[in-house]
Amino acid sequence: MTNSRDSKRIFGTNGVRGIIGQDMTPDHVYKISKTFGTMRRGRIALGRDSRLSGSTLAAAAKSGLLSSGCEVIDCGILPTPALQYIIKDRLDGGVMVTASHNPPEYNGIKIIEPDGTEMGDENTLKLEQMMYENSVPIVKWNVIGKESNSPQLLEYYVESIVKSFPKDIGNGMTVVVDPGSGPACSSTPKILTRMGCRVLTINGVIDGAFPGRLPEPSEGGLSALADLVKSSKAVMGLAHDGDADRTVFIDEEGRFVEENKEFAIIAQYICERKKGLIVTPVSTSLLVEMVAKEAGCRVEYTPVGSISVARTMRERIRNNENVIFGGEGNGGLIYPEHQFCRDGGMTAAMMVSILAARKMPLSSLIKTLPTRCMLKEKISGKNSTFLMKRIKRKFAGENIDLTDGLKIFRKNCWALIRASGTEPFIRVLIDGPGLEECNSFLEEIMSAISTC
Repeated sequence: MTNSRDSKRIFGTNGVRGIIGQDMTPDHVYKISKTFGTMRRGRIALGRDSRLSGSTLAAAAKSGLLSSGCEVIDCGILPTPALQYIIKDRLDGGVMVTASHNPPEYNGIKIIEPDGTEMGDENTLKLEQMMYENSVPIVKWNVIGKESNSPQLLEYYVESIVKSFPKDIGNGMTVVVDPGSGPACSSTPKILTRMGCRVLTINGVIDGAFPGRLPEPSEGGLSALADLVKSSKAVMGLAHDGDADRTVFIDEEGRFVEENKEFAIIAQYICERKKGLIVTPVSTSLLVEMVAKEAGCRVEYTPVGSISVARTMRERIRNNENVIFGGEGNGGLIYPEHQFCRDGGMTAAMMVSILAARKMPLSSLIKTLPTRCMLKEKISGKNSTFLMKRIKRKFAGENIDLTDGLKIFRKNCWALIRASGTEPFIRVLIDGPGLEECNSFLEEIMSAISTC
């Protein structure tokens, strides 16, 4: 897995992304889409998020697919998991035009396989090779593909989530939804309303300039959401990233719920009802494993990225293992009974279901979890390949894991140092039992990096 990742030229952890007009252009998208269309010729779904550059890149993607002989089903603006659900086991693949949580000047594409998962490393390497060898011809005039517009297919996704829960389970709950002016403006409020919730929205109008906040739903950017949760006496607030495959929460007191705690609350609930395997990357807090073990379940770790998680889940199921849950410690959670991708709409609905079942405030659910702390840092301006080689040498005598980047274990703490697959940063994560231990470990790691 690591070697194939290192060999890729344009694909990162989740698709291809870049700044519009620089490393992300209509011509680039056309070539990628034409190559994908040649690999998966058939019925291909096309979607995009709300970015201002989305219509231009979607048109380029459509041209590439049509020129390879595909039938294009244009679903318009919708969440990535909605497109994946539409595709799953019904179509021959899909192209999602999105840069997810990246700033507004970015855009990109995610390539979706017929099973609804994002294209893995092996096939993206094949796609890149075909693309750079210019071995993809335009089909003859009489076999050029055809297109149709199908924005109504979003309803299929919305209703699939609503039907996964008891009727009106959200009765009596006020929930504040912040779609961040992204595609979930048209889905998550509908889902929760149909579950019986009273839904208030902020940043609830689709706008690719993202006037209310950036596409990344960070704690610092959600103060307006927190204020509205408190003033409306809502049971919680929730926010999505730019393509709504992730969800983060604000509790009823207006406090940000760290994403690993969100993961642990949902994992704990699922593990109490069924026993089996949870799959998650090496970047996820030990907190999730702690609650899983306490409930009689186990955890398997993968490289970072929802593609690695989803494909490992499917592989374990093929080996007759009972895979019950998966996801990442960033609010991107995977529900195998629904589909094998991060699904922000399903996560929003699941938390409503948990609050209804537990009959406890979200803040109280957090207090029932084991004590755990996670610190996150980003470093820019470093040569990641050079840095990783140096840092590995510095900590060679430690207990380390090289599944993805460098993970260093110390008693009840760990540190993960890895190059981001979506942004030009080195990421550093520290996970430990308390803030003092985490800060001490972080200082040591940052000091070591500064001398590289």
